[in-house]
Amino acid sequence: MVYEFEGKTEREAIDIAVAKLGLEKDQFDVEILEIQKNSLFKKGHAKIRVHVDESLRANMRNNSENSDAEQNLEEEKDTRTAEDISEGAEKTRLFIQTLIEKIGYGCSVSLVICDKKHFSYRINSKDAAMLIGKKGKNLDSIQLLANVYAGVIGHAYARVSVDCESYRMRREELLIRMAYDVADKVRMTKKSQLLEPLNPYERRIIHTTLNAVNDIETKSEGSGLYKQVRVFYKGI
Repeated sequence: MVYEFEGKTEREAIDIAVAKLGLEKDQFDVEILEIQKNSLFKKGHAKIRVHVDESLRANMRNNSENSDAEQNLEEEKDTRTAEDISEGAEKTRLFIQTLIEKIGYGCSVSLVICDKKHFSYRINSKDAAMLIGKKGKNLDSIQLLANVYAGVIGHAYARVSVDCESYRMRREELLIRMAYDVADKVRMTKKSQLLEPLNPYERRIIHTTLNAVNDIETKSEGSGLYKQVRVFYKGI
């Protein structure tokens, strides 16, 4: 699904999208449609297009058309006790560990963050490379299944993140360096560059990193969970 939001800045527009969609910032892809910075005669304005993969919303709130159902879920979230949250986080931890063991790998899964909006887990395993997979695709699949499971057991508003050997932090650093390198190449050649297929969180890193570069623009292309980001030169 595609949605459009506006705000005085890109950050404000994204915050509005988060509030309206009931998702976290790393669960959707942002395409910058228009950025107008503050000047002497004009106020700042930003317009974004948000691309949401509906499979990522399977464990989140119903569509905004069903406002009554959304209100019921909101009330359920507000009345959830600390004990309920802790129990849900532990069930999800056991689900992740059991899932990995059923696949055939030994591991231990530890809970790092536990609150109403976020369950974060760290996987420790001698088979870490296999669990992470090429460019993190296996880890993404485990995380997606864990999110769906959390929704099934009544914690639809808790975003589940799963990491292994600090892969996601290392991947983020790599993507930021890659974004700047590609921007330099695009600036030099004046020809656009299409990046490798990336998941929504990774695409968001590219968009955010290069949004601060005045003469460079980015746009997502393709369909499905893994889309590509095109980086092109717009001049100053």
